[in-house]
Amino acid sequence: MNTIPSLNLQDFVSGNSAQQHQFIVALGRAFEEIGFVAISGHYLSEALIDELYAQIKAFFDLPEDIKKKYEIEGLGGQRGYTSFGKEHAKGKKEADLKEFWHFGQYAEVPAILKPHYPPNVQVEELSAFNEVGEKVFKALEKTAMALLRAISLHLGLEQHYFDGFVATGNSILRPIHYPPIQQAPKNAERAAAHGDINLITLLMGAHGRGLQVRNRKGDWIDAIAGPNELMVNVGDMLSRHTNNVLKSTIHRVVNPPKEMWGTSRYSIPFFMHPIATMPLDVLPHCINDQQPKQYDDISAGDFLRERLIDLGLLKA
Repeated sequence: MNTIPSLNLQDFVSGNSAQQHQFIVALGRAFEEIGFVAISGHYLSEALIDELYAQIKAFFDLPEDIKKKYEIEGLGGQRGYTSFGKEHAKGKKEADLKEFWHFGQYAEVPAILKPHYPPNVQVEELSAFNEVGEKVFKALEKTAMALLRAISLHLGLEQHYFDGFVATGNSILRPIHYPPIQQAPKNAERAAAHGDINLITLLMGAHGRGLQVRNRKGDWIDAIAGPNELMVNVGDMLSRHTNNVLKSTIHRVVNPPKEMWGTSRYSIPFFMHPIATMPLDVLPHCINDQQPKQYDDISAGDFLRERLIDLGLLKA
């Protein structure tokens, strides 16, 4: 594949059996061949998207000292603010050229999971910031749940296989600000090449150039969503669970041409995580003679911790 396919989620959610089947086949093919797909028919309204952009732009425009009071030590960046230059891609020394915020799970979770769920951080200066963030979180969580049901059917699993793992999962909504570039970066990009940690990622803000995906030939191709589309990709947890049947694709956000250095870029990924106790053991029916088991057994919580250490957000 040299282009990102576009699909309408409503074909699966409310279509007839033929439309549902066609959606499942097309989604599975895209996730096996390139790991990315553009999705319309999701549960986010344009008005809510506009509200969120207004709120996050207002937050990132706040003075540095005010933003930094929301950077909470010891959370590994899992809630609240992470300042510019803190996160780097796995295996890379140079930090990404970005700052970001994390909204986390709002549902009541079992007591055993509570240590994994820091409370959401409340922004005092912007009265609507947290309310809008919660609405977007829930709309994207609902969208991601529907997509995982289609993925389950593609994999030959029961449709609701993932439901119990993700209904109170440790998912993250991450508004990102890539500030204007002040001087020529030394080996740094807005987001260096990486794979996502989680099950699937739903991305708002891929409507202009910047996001690139590496296809199986090793070529970088632009991933540009159409109007009212989300870019959706497979994360490393799902790739690992399916023994790489579904492909977690390396992607990056490249720096703009020099004449565009003075402009900001915003993107808002929703990282669909399962509960920490979900076993990411390779599904037995994804193992065969041609595709032997490629990963050791591990829980989602332990895998997440390993990766946050790799990213420089937690200490070993």
